[in-house]
Amino acid sequence: MSIYLDAGTTYSKIIANDKIFDEKFCLHNFEGKNYYILPSKIIKEQNITPTRSCGHMAYADENEIIALANGARKKNIDADATVLDLGSRDAKWINFKNGKFHDMDWNTSCASSTGATVEMLMKFYDVNMDDLKFNSEQFSVTCGIFGMEKIMDAISGGCIPAEAISKFVHGLAYNAWNFAHKPSKLYLSGGFCENKCFVESLNTYCEVIPLGRFVLCEGLIL
Repeated sequence: MSIYLDAGTTYSKIIANDKIFDEKFCLHNFEGKNYYILPSKIIKEQNITPTRSCGHMAYADENEIIALANGARKKNIDADATVLDLGSRDAKWINFKNGKFHDMDWNTSCASSTGATVEMLMKFYDVNMDDLKFNSEQFSVTCGIFGMEKIMDAISGGCIPAEAISKFVHGLAYNAWNFAHKPSKLYLSGGFCENKCFVESLNTYCEVIPLGRFVLCEGLIL
């Protein structure tokens, strides 16, 4: 049995050629492979030996940048392309020129521009993902703590929580675009692909092509 694991901080993504988890965790089945998304704490509780793995919560045998590059190449991206992976605790991008690796960066020192901050805010204010709508205004997010302070001040002043968080998400999108060196077109990998507010916010700065949450997993398959 082949198991490919991208073990993130909050959620883990698994591609397996057999049914190894409850159906509720199976996103879809494609070409005989099962695609799972499940809380990483469940992975810790299971006695799973992956064929290949990457990610914060795994005894990884593959670098995430390499997995991102290999997975992106399988997505029929342009020969000149920038791919950004935005997760729960870090952000990383890779740039290709003429189909070959050209440049990259990986921010592992600050989680202010990643999913964990947004998830905590939504949980604290009891806001659902669908409640977040694109807002042309944005909060300047140079630091997650200061960003949350802006949200609290706005809500105290009468702004509804979903609107305040949407402005924060817009700020994250602007930061992500700057972090990736302001490309005119950006391929997006990770959980933010499913955040419509983020994608629409980012789309005000560049063309956005969501690649989904399994890019790193697919990059592990040789």
